[in-house]
Amino acid sequence: MKKILFSFLILFILSACSQKEEIDTDTTEDEVLLSTQDVKIPSVIFTSEKQNSVIDEKEMKLSIKTYLDSYEELSNASEPFQEIIYEDKELDKEELEKFDKITKLTKENDKNFSNYILNNTLPEGYQKESERISQYITTVNETLDEIDETVSNSMDDADKGDIPKVNIKSIFDKIGVVNGKEQKKIEDFLDKKKIDTKAFGRHQGKE
Repeated sequence: MKKILFSFLILFILSACSQKEEIDTDTTEDEVLLSTQDVKIPSVIFTSEKQNSVIDEKEMKLSIKTYLDSYEELSNASEPFQEIIYEDKELDKEELEKFDKITKLTKENDKNFSNYILNNTLPEGYQKESERISQYITTVNETLDEIDETVSNSMDDADKGDIPKVNIKSIFDKIGVVNGKEQKKIEDFLDKKKIDTKAFGRHQGKE
């Protein structure tokens, strides 16, 4: 039941958002997905203590890069744990602690960047697009987090023979801003400003 529910929900995510570059067909799943033991929790997320400051363009570009790179690294780190959950398996104590830390860092990364762009004066041409990036990435993370929670909680009802109650409207509302068109706008902006990032499979080893 859990797998069926997850497959139903994730179908809409996959159809609405293409975040990762396609994996070479010659690469097996085992080669792509790390074991939970091999996962290294990212040591850097976006942070800033600045309030009511004027941000110059050089700093703004670095801030966007740091935020998006951290998002990508945290997303990759969480995948092995999510895979275990989706396969109806249990995380052991060490895995739970690791996954919990990744989840908390993801939320901190989103919150820190949101506060930064809302509480400072950004360079001309950056406010709208920075808010677009923040909303898009935060929504992706919130949607996946809600699906994780829904799928996990549904097991209790399924074990009792009850049909799991899924707040589809809430999930759809979030998916509304997570789509290919919105991502394309973000990528066009990154190209225009020459911001290199690991997110969206874009990293090309530039400095």
